[in-house]
Formats: sequence, C-alpha cells, structure tokens
Amino acid sequence: MEFQVGKHDLARSGLPEVDAATVDHFLGGANEAGAVAVLLSAGDPNRFPEAIDVAVVLPELIAAFGNRLRGAIIARDAERVLGERFEVRVQPTLIFVANGKTLGLIAKIQDWSVYADRITKLIDRPRGQGAAVAVTIVPQHRAQEVGL
Repeated sequence: MEFQVGKHDLARSGLPEVDAATVDHFLGGANEAGAVAVLLSAGDPNRFPEAIDVAVVLPELIAAFGNRLRGAIIARDAERVLGERFEVRVQPTLIFVANGKTLGLIAKIQDWSVYADRITKLIDRPRGQGAAVAVTIVPQHRAQEVGL
C-alpha cells in the first residue's frame, strides 16, 4: 500500500499492513520474536501531511533498534476501530505494544533524539509495572491544539 499526496508516492518500505482482523496475529508474532510491535496510525496524508514523514522515519527507527521493534501500518479503513482500541487521539501516531499491552503512543513527527529517548524508555521499562498506561508524546506547541 502507498501514501499518495500530490505527485509524491511513498511506498511503505515493505512494512505489513494490519487491520482489525489481522492485528492480533501481528502482535502475537512480534511478541513471540521478543519484540515490541510498533503500529503506525497515519491518517489521511492529505489532511495530516506529517504522516508521510512518520512513515519514512518508522523503518529507520526499526533498523536503529534492531530486533527489538517490529513495525506495521494500520490500514486506512481500520484506523478508527484500532484507534479506539489503542486510544489514539491524534494522527499520525506510533503505537507501541508488547504482551498485549499498550506501552505508549508517540504522536506527530518528532526529532530523532525524542524518538530515541522515548522509545528506549518505553521498551526498557519493566513489563507489568504500569506498562498498560499509555503515554502520548505530542509536541508542546501542539498539545493545546489537540486538547491534551
């Protein structure tokens, strides 16, 4: 599947696409591999142009964290139902899930250092000790816009 905005076509770098029927299988596979699943809820790239930037960064994040992350893109027609399940409030959002628990959310495009810091904290914290609490990371200047 591809994002198409204007003349820009962006292949999703070979990441699988998941929907409500397939997401649990993907999450289970990531868990069996000892990895944290990262789902991208991109939204409409015409409405949320940052979706393209996040889609470009996601494979780079997966590569940077090695076997610790497994990524997938949420199908456009499943974004609403899965967004409710994972408590997505803003698009685009990266959703981090391990052992069936949402570890946290990172919304919008971020500086690389923010991704590195937040992802390390999310995936290194002990499982089961408040790991089901989602932390949404939104740039401060945007937090007021989205009501967080």
